[in-house]
Amino acid sequence: MKVRDTLNKRILVVDDEKSIATAVSYAFKREGYIVDTASDGEEALEKVTSFRPDVMILDVMMPKLTGYEVCRKLENRRGMGIILLTVKNDIVDKVLGLELGADDYMTKPFDVRELVARAKALVRRMEKNEAPEAVGEITVGKVKVNLIQRTLHVANDLVKLTPKEFDLIALLLANLERVYTREDLLDLVWGMDYAGGTRTVDIHMQRLRKKVGEAEPYLLQTVYGVGYKATAGINE
Repeated sequence: MKVRDTLNKRILVVDDEKSIATAVSYAFKREGYIVDTASDGEEALEKVTSFRPDVMILDVMMPKLTGYEVCRKLENRRGMGIILLTVKNDIVDKVLGLELGADDYMTKPFDVRELVARAKALVRRMEKNEAPEAVGEITVGKVKVNLIQRTLHVANDLVKLTPKEFDLIALLLANLERVYTREDLLDLVWGMDYAGGTRTVDIHMQRLRKKVGEAEPYLLQTVYGVGYKATAGINE
């Protein structure tokens, strides 16, 4: 990515290890990003409001608030991507991060060049999802998606979504009855260069079904052995 492509893009690096924060900050500044840092979870929440980053690089194990707790406490992260840094390589910890709304994760120790590449890819995906051609509303039963405001209403109630949850349900509702494999959705929503597995898709679908709830219980369906689809019909 050329420097002009990163102009005005903001990266918040949150890590209590000063050596890591310094190295990561330097790498992003070299690529032309505007960078700020935080050394604990409480400061991270303050910086999200004041600095308004496009991407937050968020360490999991920190004083005051963990990275997971920061994710839980974020009230409005529209337009901000999150990459978690963790010392644990356990799938349970990674799944927890994704369930809390993280877009990607890396295990320490990591290559700073790979972290920068993943952040660039995340920025590209967010820009693509905010492209001007994504206009208007999609209404299916009691569910309404506004593609400009990136909001979801269920039975006239606003439902809080993470950016990836919105991208996923918007794609499915815009293509009713089309069956997508998990690999298709991983590619279209997360991008071909996303390193996570298809379990990520299952987790996000489970969360979306809970959020849609009883208003449209059959809207998001599993096509067994294949993947997922959205339907306006009733599952008999």
